[in-house]
Amino acid sequence: MMKEIEKLRVLLSHWIEHNQEHADEFRRWADKAGDAAPDVLAAAERMDQVNQALAAALEKLGGEAAHDQHGGHVHA
Repeated sequence: MMKEIEKLRVLLSHWIEHNQEHADEFRRWADKAGDAAPDVLAAAERMDQVNQALAAALEKLGGEAAHDQHGGHVHA
């Protein structure tokens, strides 16, 4: 069981980082999205919410809290 938890900690960290990259890209493209910009930005916000849930799971499993781009903790 411990090996699975350790692997999950690594996966959660990876997913958080990967999702943050997508959210950042969504925000960059929103500037070019015209009328669709609010929808693209909403998707980025939802990705942030997903990361908050994943960060909460990571903390509960004893992993380090993820940090956002501004150096703050991502909390649920």
